[in-house]
Amino acid sequence: MDQLLTEAVLNEWEQLPSRFSAPLREKLYRLAQARRRELADFFYHEMMQDKLAAQFLSHQQVKTRLHASMQHWITDLFDPGQDRNWQAVMDYQSRVGDIHARVDVPMHVVLHGARKLKAGIGSFIAGDEGFTDTERFEAQSLVNALMDLAMESMSAAYASSHDRNSRAEESYRLFSIAQNVAAEKERQRAALLNWENDLMFEQAMGHTSAQMPKIGASEFGLWFRHKGSHAFQGAPETIAIQNAMQHIDEVLLPIGGTAPMQNGAARLQHLRDLREQAKTIAFHLERLFEQHSELESGRDALTRLLSRKFLSVVMAKEVAYARRSNTRFAVLTIDIDHFKSINDQYGHEAGDMVLQQFAALINNLIRAGDYAFRLGGEEFLLLMVDTTKEAALRVAEKIRKEVEKEAFRLRQDHTLRITVSIGIALHDGHPDYMRTLRSADEALYEAKSGGRNRVMGGG
Repeated sequence: MDQLLTEAVLNEWEQLPSRFSAPLREKLYRLAQARRRELADFFYHEMMQDKLAAQFLSHQQVKTRLHASMQHWITDLFDPGQDRNWQAVMDYQSRVGDIHARVDVPMHVVLHGARKLKAGIGSFIAGDEGFTDTERFEAQSLVNALMDLAMESMSAAYASSHDRNSRAEESYRLFSIAQNVAAEKERQRAALLNWENDLMFEQAMGHTSAQMPKIGASEFGLWFRHKGSHAFQGAPETIAIQNAMQHIDEVLLPIGGTAPMQNGAARLQHLRDLREQAKTIAFHLERLFEQHSELESGRDALTRLLSRKFLSVVMAKEVAYARRSNTRFAVLTIDIDHFKSINDQYGHEAGDMVLQQFAALINNLIRAGDYAFRLGGEEFLLLMVDTTKEAALRVAEKIRKEVEKEAFRLRQDHTLRITVSIGIALHDGHPDYMRTLRSADEALYEAKSGGRNRVMGGG
């Protein structure tokens, strides 16, 4: 929050006790405390009537936690304490604003909820015989003052956090299309061709439509849905590729194994239709790569993996995608065991060589649509898209075994054996991605405290 704005808002918080009498503030606090559960119920009910808000509030854990957190927020806001630390009160509202920005709840939805909550509290004040008519008016004024200051503090923090996220989002959009464009272009060309060859083989073998490889689940499809479409967002070619992929998977492939396809002419036309869609995708993909040039910012200088800079952007994007498509993703946090001893015994140059080789190893073990980050030091993170608990565990265990048997090369033909500890967390649908990251970190801690060189989590 801007320093001048912070001071101005804090000054208003601090003036509240002098504007309203202590007995009135105490009376309102007792009402809020007694009615906190009903107010939380009222707030949740009103917000669920809003279709946009319902998208963020329908998750079962949000339902469960929202009531408790809302009750705590209400009683804290109306606490009449004479010696309150108003800086702490304002900081609390700011943290709430940061969470709203991280979860991407639009601020107008938050303000809509505050307006409804004001009305709810007002109805309780109006019906409480413990207030005189004059006190009812003053109590509503106090409610309005507290709620408005809380919203102002939240909004300022929200705007600041949202601006940071927007800058990171745009930076990532540019970066994600520029991680060595020439190499990525050839890689995706090859991936598209591999899918087409696999499809033609299955067609030649006369397999059913259920056995045909879907382009959306192919290496190319995963890359485009999770990276390419975001990188080239807004380009008409992106929409054309998405439409062609959808037509292949939802229209052409399902009819490929039906009875009419046994007819030679119909079968030939079907193959031509598939080929035409594949050519359309290849053409538009070429156009997309031609429109952009290389940009290297955002990559870890040593390992060439994504840096922490883009973690929040990618996590938020994948949470939104999972919500829209009803899919799940997994986060794998990885630590190289006893890495400090490598630097101490062999020097930092040797440590850097190990980090580079380890990064290359995990990059070769993940799919095109997955993400690999170096968070700093010997800490790495993988985000596996469109996956299951079982698949994430298999990949984690494969990484652990491959690292264990790999001979990491040092200078003068020396080699070194290392191990890794891995924590896994499967995204459970909650809109706040920090919960998934914390779960993965907790699982990693279990793996390290349990003896290292092991995989934990996956729930």
